[in-house]
Amino acid sequence: MSTFFARVLPAILIAAGVGVSGWFVGQGLESFRQAERFITIKGLAEQDVKSDFAIWNLTFRRAGSEYQEVRQELANDRQAVVDFLVSQGFEPDEIETRSMRITDLLAREFGQQDVALRYTGEGSVVVRSARVDLVDSVASNIDPLIEQGVPMSQDGFAGGAPRYFLRGFNDVKPLLLQEAVNNAREQADKFAADAGAQLGALRRADQGIIRILDDDGSDGYTSGMTIGKRLRVVSTFEYLLK
Repeated sequence: MSTFFARVLPAILIAAGVGVSGWFVGQGLESFRQAERFITIKGLAEQDVKSDFAIWNLTFRRAGSEYQEVRQELANDRQAVVDFLVSQGFEPDEIETRSMRITDLLAREFGQQDVALRYTGEGSVVVRSARVDLVDSVASNIDPLIEQGVPMSQDGFAGGAPRYFLRGFNDVKPLLLQEAVNNAREQADKFAADAGAQLGALRRADQGIIRILDDDGSDGYTSGMTIGKRLRVVSTFEYLLK
């Protein structure tokens, strides 16, 4: 081989290698661009529904110097609450009486020894009912209990108010998700038309999380205080473009 070819051949091979590599890189980028021909759309759906179950905790408290006195007062209060609920139309299987709790303040390890009243006690009656309208109505009119001298407590999570829940969630879930699908499809069709493309098959779908909110917008710690509920879901869909 001449000296000329010995010098030129390596340069030719390097150039050919770069060209082939460039061709493959170009093909890879083209495939990547084609694979990107899809759009991501979020479908929103909301629906107003009514709670179908209520839990109402009626709590009362007493304090006194004598244990038996406090115990008897709590027992009388508990019976007064039960009688009131029955008079308002609740059935026995909707009413649950809880055991009373009495605390001896002087018996506590780090308690003060100069307390005015040695014993404090608490009792409660819980209503569990699917008749949410009845619960709501009675909970708004407990004056007769107060007039009888029953010391109703407003402490606790709900401040003595009922909490409302949706147990039939699975009955309305399919309709809500279908609405989210329809909403996303409508947006995707419009986007494809505006882009001068045709909408292809569904590439991927993510249902998202269905949230149950009070109809006043409350969520988290304060939720459960209203009979009306709002279901909300944001689902994510990917559609291919033709």
